[in-house]
Amino acid sequence: MKFSSVLSVLAMICVSGVAAAQSGGDYSSNAGMIAIGSALAIGLSAIGATFGQGRAAGSALEGIARNPGSKDQVFVPLLLSLAFIEFPALLGFLVAFLWYSSRQ
Repeated sequence: MKFSSVLSVLAMICVSGVAAAQSGGDYSSNAGMIAIGSALAIGLSAIGATFGQGRAAGSALEGIARNPGSKDQVFVPLLLSLAFIEFPALLGFLVAFLWYSSRQ
């Protein structure tokens, strides 16, 4: 199953849940949408970082398996790339935290 189809199904589930939860009340507060946006920001940034780290580690291990003598030359760039890949996930958490805390 493709990642895009799974993501499409998850998006439809989220949107349909929001549509079903609407009631005939006061629409001046958008706290629910901020909470959903915060959850999506954390979730999507974590998913992206996880896939990126998996691909980077897999490529590094494949390179080391093909040429075991290159372990020292591959290890430091691998650690740097993992740190750079983790940064957007932390940024997504920060954005979600700021969104969620701004609603109060």
